[in-house]
Amino acid sequence: MSASTFLGRTAGVGLLAGGALAAYAAWEARQYTLREVTVPLLPSGHEPLRVLHLSDIHMTPEQHAKQEWLASLADLEPDLVINTGDNLAHRDAVEHVVEPLADLLRLPGAYVLGSNDYFEPTMRNPLAYLGADLGLRHTTAPQLPWGELKRAFSDEGWLDLTNGFGELTVRGTRIAFVGVDDPHLSYDDLERVAGPADATADVRLAVVHAPYLRVLDAFARDGYDAIIAGHTHGGQVCLPTLDGRGRALTTNCDLEPARAKGLHRHPAASQPGDEGSSWLHVSAGLGTNPYVRFRVACRPEATLMTFVPEA
Repeated sequence: MSASTFLGRTAGVGLLAGGALAAYAAWEARQYTLREVTVPLLPSGHEPLRVLHLSDIHMTPEQHAKQEWLASLADLEPDLVINTGDNLAHRDAVEHVVEPLADLLRLPGAYVLGSNDYFEPTMRNPLAYLGADLGLRHTTAPQLPWGELKRAFSDEGWLDLTNGFGELTVRGTRIAFVGVDDPHLSYDDLERVAGPADATADVRLAVVHAPYLRVLDAFARDGYDAIIAGHTHGGQVCLPTLDGRGRALTTNCDLEPARAKGLHRHPAASQPGDEGSSWLHVSAGLGTNPYVRFRVACRPEATLMTFVPEA
């Protein structure tokens, strides 16, 4: 076999393998999955609370399967909904987010926004996510109708936690909330929400889109029982693992990849149950940049968290 023939066949095999991987990654990005976790943070004697965590929906008008799946989550009958931002990926997407969420919007809820609620997504090289965060933000892109989205959420009664506080009583459990605007855009105002968490509340929850360490550190230091975040897409393109969750290579922020998704502690505990840290739940989210709808070993997800009394 000549060298040119060998190289030609090798290139052909490479193209076929690359095409197969791209097809799989496009398929996986549409395999919407419900995760379930149990978080022991309620006081003794309180009834469990079912908390639905939604994040990084990145909706466009034509994503009908995602809209149908999102609407079906109301069948879970959660007690509380927490939305950690990046709902939009198109200037005409607000109604295509709000309508599938209609039944969930009638329930107690709280939300913050993310960078892709504010600005239109742009075509990007997906490999750029694997490099260091250079601090470049696409704030020159056209703005999305984030004000309309906020009005739709707030008018139905969801708490707007944009650099602020809130409180809800859910099934007899009084929850004190704090939240910040998106740290990825440096919109967070930690000074405005600084101070010890409400010691009189049954549960203290902090909500943020992008889990930057400066924000996690501040909320943990102030005594919040749990921090709820999104943004990372769970790494989006991960190395396959036996448990099916994948190993993230990046987080698109300064959180280490080992905590790119799922339930952890912050500060990271040396072993489960260590005292002195908050629970941290990071959602891998439901969407992607609409120009790069690929996921590998990291299916799009929403999470049903069950809060139970501490042991």
